[in-house]
Amino acid sequence: MSNTLEFLKQMARALSRQFGSNCEIVIHDLTKKSINKSIVYIENGQITNRKLGDGPSHIVLETLQKDPAQIQDQLGYLTRTNDGKTLKSSTIFVREETTGRVNYIFSINYDITNLLYLEESLKSLTGFEEEAIPRKEPERITQNVNDLLDDLIAQSVKLVGKPVALMNKEEKVAAIRFLNDSGAFLITKSGDKISKFFGISKYTLYSYLDTSKN
Repeated sequence: MSNTLEFLKQMARALSRQFGSNCEIVIHDLTKKSINKSIVYIENGQITNRKLGDGPSHIVLETLQKDPAQIQDQLGYLTRTNDGKTLKSSTIFVREETTGRVNYIFSINYDITNLLYLEESLKSLTGFEEEAIPRKEPERITQNVNDLLDDLIAQSVKLVGKPVALMNKEEKVAAIRFLNDSGAFLITKSGDKISKFFGISKYTLYSYLDTSKN
C-alpha cells in the first residue's frame, strides 16, 4: 500500500474527528483496473449510506475521461443524497508526482441540511423582499454504479429535452456523446443498458459513438 494512501487515510481520520459525525470523508483509488469498487476508505459513511467497496461518483468517471492537465480541484459545491440531505462538498485530486496522473480522489462531504433549515428560519425574521436567485440543483451522490448510470442516462435525456421515443438520430447521438464525455462507458456492461434504453442495437450504439467523436 502506497505511502500516499496511508497519508490520505491519516488526514481523513483527523478531519472526521475535527468536524464530527456530519463530515464524511471518502477516498477513491483510481490505480485499480476496475473502478466499479473505487472506494477504499470512508469515514462517517452513514451520511451517504456508502461503504468500502462501493462504486464511483459522477465526478470520478469524469476525471478518468479528462486530460490530467485539465483537471482542477472542485471546492465548496452542493450535492444531495438519496434520502434528501444537502451536502457541501469538496473534491481534491491527488496526483502521481512524476506523471501528473490522478491516482486518488479525496472527497469531503459535510451535511448542512440542518444549517439550511436554520438559515431559512433566520431569514424569515431578518430578511427582506428581493428578487430570488435560482440555485443550481445539487448533484445526487449514488451508492453504486447502476444508480450512477441511471442518473447519467436521465441527464442525457434532459440535455436533449425530449423523451427517447421522440428523438431522431442526431438527438440520440447528442445524448450518447454526453454519456461518453461523462464516462458512462467506463462502467462495466453499460453499453447493453444504454443501447436497450435508446432502442438501438449494440452495433448502432458504437456507430453513434464514432459519429459523436467525429
